[in-house]
Amino acid sequence: MNYIGVDLAWGEGTATKAANETGLALIDASGTVLDAGWARGIDAVAAWVITRSTPGDVIAIDAPLVVANATGIRECEREVAQRYSQWQVYANPSNLALPWLGGVTLRTRLEQAGFRYTDGSRPTLPDEVQFFECYPYTTLVGAPELGYGLERPRYKRFNPALPTPAARRDFRAAECDDLLQRMLRLTGIRPALDLRSHPTTAALLEEPSPLKDAAYKHREDLLDATLCAWTAALWAQFGTERCQVLGATDSPDAEGRIPVIIAPARPEQRPGGRVTRPKRSRAGAQLD
Repeated sequence: MNYIGVDLAWGEGTATKAANETGLALIDASGTVLDAGWARGIDAVAAWVITRSTPGDVIAIDAPLVVANATGIRECEREVAQRYSQWQVYANPSNLALPWLGGVTLRTRLEQAGFRYTDGSRPTLPDEVQFFECYPYTTLVGAPELGYGLERPRYKRFNPALPTPAARRDFRAAECDDLLQRMLRLTGIRPALDLRSHPTTAALLEEPSPLKDAAYKHREDLLDATLCAWTAALWAQFGTERCQVLGATDSPDAEGRIPVIIAPARPEQRPGGRVTRPKRSRAGAQLD
């Protein structure tokens, strides 16, 4: 059994403008990175995933895969805020009014290839490829191994508290480099992830995070893809022992699919969980 992570660009591109890059990663049960890279457009992403998948594999995709609501927010996105907001984790709303729903298109392509979307209600099976929707921020704060007990890292968007664009870029890069060092903790545990096992992901550790936006986004997409692949392994190996299914009570679409996000979770992030807040050592820092 292998695990694939897809950090999908939601927009599909046009005839005059190419789609943004999608980060892709493939790991095995030992945490070895078998393949990693980028693709542009749903056709290329679907081809990458399909050609590298074999029965028994599990795929985690960072994008809304089932969207049936005309407006507003899906229940799974509402539950992200309900259960992870104390870690400063929220989800963007998805609905049919949005102009970018590449995840729905990718889901259709994978289903046409014989892969099965899972809402978390059935186990992984050795004779089929399953895929589900994930959200890397919930992985970062829901997996204690990474040490984000207080709040999510600010490695995506700028920190508005900082005074200048240069300071914000420096801080973002430092947060990303710190996250990558924390991901080294995943080597040799279960489930494992060894970024050093493939030259493309090893470069994330060997080179400091760039400050320019385009180069930084290129790096971030691959990092998130590896987190998605590790989330797939976490779900496949531990199920609801380490993960929770957000949105399980939502209404299904016309074909019976329930839009869910499968999210790693600490006990205090589950329904009825009691949150014990870590102490701060100074503004914006946490004691791990």
